[in-house]
Amino acid sequence: MSMVLFASVVRVRDGLPLSASTDYEQDRGVQESKKYLKTLSKKLSQLPDRCTLKTGQYNINFTSSLGVGYMMICMESYPSVLAFSFLDELQREFIVSYDTKRISSAVRPYSFIDFDNFIQKTKQRYNSPRSLSIKINLADMQTEIKLRPPYQLSTSDLGTVNGFAHQSTSKYKGIAPNQMLEPVMLAGIVSCVLSLLCGSLNLIRGVHAIESILQNEDEDCNYVIAFFLGMAACFYQCYLFAFCTSWRNMKSCLSFGLICLCSMYLYELRNMWQLLFHVTVGAFTTLQIRLRQPQGKAPDYNV
Repeated sequence: MSMVLFASVVRVRDGLPLSASTDYEQDRGVQESKKYLKTLSKKLSQLPDRCTLKTGQYNINFTSSLGVGYMMICMESYPSVLAFSFLDELQREFIVSYDTKRISSAVRPYSFIDFDNFIQKTKQRYNSPRSLSIKINLADMQTEIKLRPPYQLSTSDLGTVNGFAHQSTSKYKGIAPNQMLEPVMLAGIVSCVLSLLCGSLNLIRGVHAIESILQNEDEDCNYVIAFFLGMAACFYQCYLFAFCTSWRNMKSCLSFGLICLCSMYLYELRNMWQLLFHVTVGAFTTLQIRLRQPQGKAPDYNV
């Protein structure tokens, strides 16, 4: 009897399935587990990088790294050390076979369907634990699971997807190990420096505007508000670039919109080049925030 029933590889960013094992399993429990697996695949960016979800007599195990998630459905009695060793083998082979640029640019489901052959062969090996135990060394995986056991999910941790009405997984945001951002590039550093410069200029002009109001009561205090709102938006964009938060891209767009509105309101106090500089820096930083995506925890292969 098969113990490893189904396996798939998905992109963490949006849950796009990249490859999956050929499956003829008609058991109703397995089909229900696949619904949970599909739900989880869309939430990997919000979850720890190694988890187990029990669904009746089946377990869903998954691990994520470098923006790719590796998922499987197995029998409840299947040892965790074998399950995560199986996922680790898929991960190693996938990283060697495909580069991150190709993974990021994939737009169609199952763009790496040729990887199915490796999944099938590995699945067959892991469905024969007796012969498998003499071919692989499980000591390292046993130690790793003992030191860092997989997070135990429950069905109540899932959101309302595929007809399952459950609690939100937002409690994982900020604590998941895979909530690290990609390495900072030169363009990102330049955008942050320019945003800090724009924010500082707004702060200085805002202080001067306050001094002008104190000296002349006829001055418009709305200019002060516009300067400080522009400053806050610039500094907040730097924060969004540096840290991974929920709705990060939307927040960056709203911040850019605020920068544009403040610049429009302050057009009487700035020349065209100054306005263009602030808006261009805001747009450039927004682009860099969008390009710097979350990534999974890099695996340690003792290389």
